[in-house]
Amino acid sequence: MTLTEFGERPMQYKKHEAKAYARETMRGIWAAALNPFDDDGAMNEAGLRSNIRHWIDDLHIQGLFIAGKQGEFWSMSLEERKRNMTVAAEECAGKAGTIMSISDQSVDTVLELGRHAQDCGADYVVVHAPMLSFCHDRDEVLYNYYKYLCDRLDIGIAMWSHPDSGYLMAPETCARIADLPNIMAIKYSVPRDMYTRLTKMVGDKILVSTSLEDDWLDNIEELNWQLYLCSSPPYQLQTKNDLRMHEYTELAFAGKFDEARRVRDSLDPVRAAIKSTKPAGKPTAHGKYWQELLGQVGGHVRHPMLELTDAEKTATAAAFKNCGLRL
Repeated sequence: MTLTEFGERPMQYKKHEAKAYARETMRGIWAAALNPFDDDGAMNEAGLRSNIRHWIDDLHIQGLFIAGKQGEFWSMSLEERKRNMTVAAEECAGKAGTIMSISDQSVDTVLELGRHAQDCGADYVVVHAPMLSFCHDRDEVLYNYYKYLCDRLDIGIAMWSHPDSGYLMAPETCARIADLPNIMAIKYSVPRDMYTRLTKMVGDKILVSTSLEDDWLDNIEELNWQLYLCSSPPYQLQTKNDLRMHEYTELAFAGKFDEARRVRDSLDPVRAAIKSTKPAGKPTAHGKYWQELLGQVGGHVRHPMLELTDAEKTATAAAFKNCGLRL
């Protein structure tokens, strides 16, 4: 890819090509990156780069979701969020895709981050549905929100609906927004009946996905999904010597669903070890400690997130040791 005189990387598609480009390039497992922070709260950039190289080179993860909620974006300054994107774009260039979270309540911040994503070489951006206080009839509000962004950005934009907004975007609303030219996907963290309905409504217009790994295989088989977008299981359930999530995904894509299901189910002890030791109020700290047990760079969380206690670490390490992952 040719760099401009300002060190920027041109986008690989035109706005009107975003849907087709995503259909062609967004396939397989895309993971949401946790950000490692040092003792003093600073971003551990070297640690992030090391994790990204491991995820791509050793775990064969095909794309990364950067600066999202699992990355603690809400604790980061605007410049830190931009740097987070730039580092990821540099490490992934030519090897894996990137989708940058530019979510914020301030639409000006969303646009500033979106323009930076375009300039630093990101493939796509994702925008969380905004909090809408006192608003009960949301369809027109949400449509105009995403249209405002689409009119001002050229990069492909994914919707993102999650209960954290205080509501869930209706499938009918999402299908309407999907008609906008550079809307190309949705991360739809909703009950299965809702994302099933939306999948049938939009057809091949946009890619529909959800973050729950438990349903990934069924969604390939029953809904013909091609994209896992995305959470931390791709680098928490796998090691360089144990690629069972990647394996069952490829088996499913090949139509070998019985074999894929056997491989998927063999990971149940790992899933149980994670779920049984994760304190309800400390998901991020637990994820980072699990990364450290895997030999990745975990690091600290930022306020107001809480760190694990020594007892919680001891219990997690014991469950990890007995979960059956091959290191």
